[in-house]
Amino acid sequence: MDLAFPLQLIAEYREYVWGGHRLRPGQRTAEAWVIYENDRIATGPLAGRTLAEVAAEAPLSLLGERALARSGNRFPLLVKLLDSLQWMSLQVHPDDALAVALEGPGNLGKTEAWYVLDAEPGAQFIAGIRPDTTAQALAEAIRDGSILDLVQYQDVHPGDAIFMPARTIHALGAGLLIYEVQQTSDLTYRVFDWNRPPVPGRVLHIEKSVAAADPAAAPSTRLAADGGDGERTSLVACPFFTLELLTGQDPIALDTAGQTFHALTVIEGTAEVVAVGSGASLVLKQYESAVVPAACGSYQLNPGLGCKVLKASVEA
Repeated sequence: MDLAFPLQLIAEYREYVWGGHRLRPGQRTAEAWVIYENDRIATGPLAGRTLAEVAAEAPLSLLGERALARSGNRFPLLVKLLDSLQWMSLQVHPDDALAVALEGPGNLGKTEAWYVLDAEPGAQFIAGIRPDTTAQALAEAIRDGSILDLVQYQDVHPGDAIFMPARTIHALGAGLLIYEVQQTSDLTYRVFDWNRPPVPGRVLHIEKSVAAADPAAAPSTRLAADGGDGERTSLVACPFFTLELLTGQDPIALDTAGQTFHALTVIEGTAEVVAVGSGASLVLKQYESAVVPAACGSYQLNPGLGCKVLKASVEA
């Protein structure tokens, strides 16, 4: 399969009780899954096919040697945009070993990272447990509903980049618009849901939360510093993914080198993506996404005025 061209994707949407109206004005939307194995390709010869179908047919060409070695034929990342009008449930995700132990073979853990696109004044998130909390004390607090007495609140601002390792208890607060990159996993254990009335599909996972939560797990946060034309700012690097911020007005030369796909999401302005070998190109507007296959090799990002792009890949 010839994959010498970028693949623009059609986002899928999720509606949850905490969602706002910034992703689809006039319609409550909590999450846009903008790069996802079941997203369909928007244009070109592969239009209508999913990333998962392409990965199954041409894994090396799409994913690259490094990504293929790490996760096999499965597309390994999931990129979302999250709009939290209200507090998200307090939750925890398992790591790879616990995902298999709790859910069975073939399941992946969920390490993730956030980039803050917008935050209302005073916005906060919860991440981690107070120092010196024992595993027994944490388990008791999860079971008796007193977990909020142990969590840590953090202020958040636009441009913050937050790495959230698996097994960290966390929750997004109200008034946030977030870019999230994570392992391809939807394993979420709800610890506490702010006493919202229980509804089908929104249950608490008390014992799995006890098993997954690590009192020592905590996020790392940095303020992303914008640079000059053509700057590439590394935000997060972990064994599962890397995340970079691309800024400026001059063309940026990039190369997959056959090792990994590049997952691009425009967060401000517009950008043109041009494959050097084939000359194939596409233009992405704000909050649109594309995957540059590993087989594409060299390509150029031509940013418009005020453009910012987040690039996720499997580099480690």
